[in-house]
Amino acid sequence: MASNQEASRLENGNLKGLSREIRHGRTAHNMSSSSLRKKSDLTLVSKVPCGLLRKFLANLQEVILGTKLSVLFPAIPLAIAAQCYGFGRPWVFALSLLGLTPLAERVSFLTEQLAYYTGPTVGGLLNATCGNVTELIIAIFALKEKKIAVVKYSLLGSVLSNLLLVLGTSLFCGGIANLGKEQKFDRRQGDVNSLMLLLALLCHLLPVLFGFAGTSTAVDAANSTLHLSRASSIVMLIAYSAYLVFQLWTHRQLFEAQEDSDDDDVNSEETPVIGFWSGFVWLAGMTIIIAVLSEYVVGTIEDASDSWGLSVSFLSIILLPIVGNAAEHAGAIIFAFKNKLDISLGVALGSATQIAMFVVPLCVIVAWIMGINMDLNFNLLETGSLTLAIVATAFTLQDGTSHYMKGFILLLCYVVIGACFFVNKSPLNNRATISNAVPGMTTEPIFRV
Repeated sequence: MASNQEASRLENGNLKGLSREIRHGRTAHNMSSSSLRKKSDLTLVSKVPCGLLRKFLANLQEVILGTKLSVLFPAIPLAIAAQCYGFGRPWVFALSLLGLTPLAERVSFLTEQLAYYTGPTVGGLLNATCGNVTELIIAIFALKEKKIAVVKYSLLGSVLSNLLLVLGTSLFCGGIANLGKEQKFDRRQGDVNSLMLLLALLCHLLPVLFGFAGTSTAVDAANSTLHLSRASSIVMLIAYSAYLVFQLWTHRQLFEAQEDSDDDDVNSEETPVIGFWSGFVWLAGMTIIIAVLSEYVVGTIEDASDSWGLSVSFLSIILLPIVGNAAEHAGAIIFAFKNKLDISLGVALGSATQIAMFVVPLCVIVAWIMGINMDLNFNLLETGSLTLAIVATAFTLQDGTSHYMKGFILLLCYVVIGACFFVNKSPLNNRATISNAVPGMTTEPIFRV
């Protein structure tokens, strides 16, 4: 009987009805991205006589035109053309960044569409692995080019951006827009994410402090730091796996975004708009395009740095995360305006936790497999900035209430950190760590004080 009911839900690749569990199992990431989507008018498409062509055009309209960021899609062919025809490499860098912005939002959309067919648990796993696919792909291509500093800078910038810029802007805008209302949020999710971030901070601090522990030679310190970083990365991946079990199975109710029946933005999509296999093909295709643009970004970032007079550290820590996660950030701010801080916090803290506890250690393990010596030593200045960001965020969320002053302080912290890396003009090679060192010989300092 149950199988017949499930079968009746499927018609032409779409579910006709959805269980309460699936509708209310949407994460903050899914709901923040949904705020940037727009309804597609399929009136003209429905008049196409050929069924296969009609389905393709419907999917094309839903995937490409179904977002408010669709105006940025032309940047993708322009970036490819600029690369193929030898235009200025800073133009390739800028166009590739613009092209990555709608692609990141569309990946979130497609994972949500697939979750309608796979259920909330598998959908949550998809979101946990694909939520920061842009940062992960950029990091892998940077590893391939042995640009270890770019990998570290970009991942550090993603964490700082989520904790200070996104969360700060959300709390500030939400406080200004709701001056007459008491702003509260469920601090339990924030507590879990704060603990995870503190564990990540410990794994980043120890390699930095290791060099001050009295190791006899720089070579021994380099090797020991590398081994410690790899062991810590394995521990972080184990912790993130436990976090997924906690989030998707045992305490899923803490991470499910609450939906209001009168909120059109949240409930606008109660049924999937594309089929399962169509969504899978679109997701694979967009991942390939993200890989192409990420390769362009990595290959042209130093040229853009020289042309614009900005350091690679500033471009990687400040510019890359802001542009790459613009869609997700905008969604978090929109829900803060509506006094839905649980969703905004879920986006900011969830992304920061995913980067710090999954993407960073995964990059260390991937580099290990590739024979590249990448460690968790992000240098003293970068690790200090990360420490202050995590501590400031934990203090901000400790009482479960919010007002605009909290967001304003977080924003100012981000401005100061951004100014620090803006004025820091140290050459990229001088800030590399032991990743480029050959065992038994060292040519660069392990840290720079």
